[in-house]
Amino acid sequence: MTDPIASGHAAAPPTRTSFLMRMARAAMLHADTYEEIEADPSSIVQAAMVVALACYAAAFGFYLRVEAGASVLIDVRPLSFQAVIVGLEPLVIWIGASAFSYMTGASFFRGPETETDFLEVLRTTGFAFTPALLAAFSFVPPGTLGLAILAVARVWSLIATVVAVRQALDFTTLRAVGTFGSAVLMLWLVLWGLSVAPSPI
Repeated sequence: MTDPIASGHAAAPPTRTSFLMRMARAAMLHADTYEEIEADPSSIVQAAMVVALACYAAAFGFYLRVEAGASVLIDVRPLSFQAVIVGLEPLVIWIGASAFSYMTGASFFRGPETETDFLEVLRTTGFAFTPALLAAFSFVPPGTLGLAILAVARVWSLIATVVAVRQALDFTTLRAVGTFGSAVLMLWLVLWGLSVAPSPI
């Protein structure tokens, strides 16, 4: 093979997958795509876009699901307000679970090849929310079908996130499951603590 430096020719830049192709391949759990995202600092913008789409899908699906009578409101606050709260769930999980995954993965579950930073974890886990876009169709009748679509979207995203954590932290799958499971538990404890804490006002 000819050395591009010795021959006077610049090396060709590494090929970058398009945004939509990255989303598709991330949803299909392609490890090499998560590795590419991890190594591309600029992909944080794309990751944020995926999460933003997931937020919209969650809010949209919830709103239409309630309007269609497939879900019952358990809160007296307006439907639009509750839809916004539901829509924020992917964002909270993305930032919170990624932070706890990084903290636990870089310390307690750290492997011999683990070398990462928080933004790398944030980039890969952001793309793992691609399957969550299916939540936009959770209003499809009958109600059981819509709820099944929502369940598939959540489980699929959960599996994709484990793959994302595994690639970002250079883990085995078992370590990734333990890391993300611990992160979700810690995030739940924090949110529960905030929900039961007395108001300062």
